Amino acid sequence: MDIQVRKEDKFSYIEQGEGEVLLLLHGLFGALSNWKDVLDHFSKRYKVVIPLMPIFEMNILKLSVEGLSDFIHDFITYKKFNKVHFLGNSLGGHVALVYIRKHPQKITSLVLTGSSGLYENAMGGSYPKKGDKEFIRQKVALTFYDPATATDALVDEVFDTLNDKGKVLRILMMAKSAIRHNMRKDIPQITQPVCLIWGKNDTITPPEVGEEFHQLLPDSELHLLNECGHAPMMERHKEFNTIVDSFYQRIIKL
Repeated sequence: MDIQVRKEDKFSYIEQGEGEVLLLLHGLFGALSNWKDVLDHFSKRYKVVIPLMPIFEMNILKLSVEGLSDFIHDFITYKKFNKVHFLGNSLGGHVALVYIRKHPQKITSLVLTGSSGLYENAMGGSYPKKGDKEFIRQKVALTFYDPATATDALVDEVFDTLNDKGKVLRILMMAKSAIRHNMRKDIPQITQPVCLIWGKNDTITPPEVGEEFHQLLPDSELHLLNECGHAPMMERHKEFNTIVDSFYQRIIKL
């Protein structure tokens, strides 16, 4: 990804474009690069900002969905953003949901794709084995409809993470925090417009999860993508961008 990562204060992030702020939040095993196609597309008309959530750096006593939400609040405050549009994948969607309940006045709209917060089947039901790269490759491939999307670079990144005991402990803590922090009672209180984009072949947060979000949210639209897994913005980026474009055309006055 040929984009400069800025490092300021305690924050590492990508920022590109001008206009209303789109704040993109990655998942537990995600990275800034997961949003490359979205960044390239939307930075022509908006200010696209992708903060790196400090899952492996945060004080371990604060490591939770709530803790990440507080970190994002610190980032928004540091950047002096008045209002933002959230786009969150997987854990990033969950963090956005927690944030919007705490600071609703700061959020104009929300795009959720494969979000946790109601249910998730982490890593396809079993945890990858340390040192077994082929097993890890199979589990990473479950994230996508097309296993080829699990590139060698992506598998190597997960492999390296899972061979670091400290990082594995943090991943387990975050996964447990996400499971404990169910938002079924909170979601009906979210009044901002929400665009839900789900892969029909998502095995981590199945399409039924997207349908439940749609039923619970007062102002939402649901889009189910064929031949698509847990990361539509990567696997079906053209369809994803078209849907989000249409959503913003309705709610944002350029």
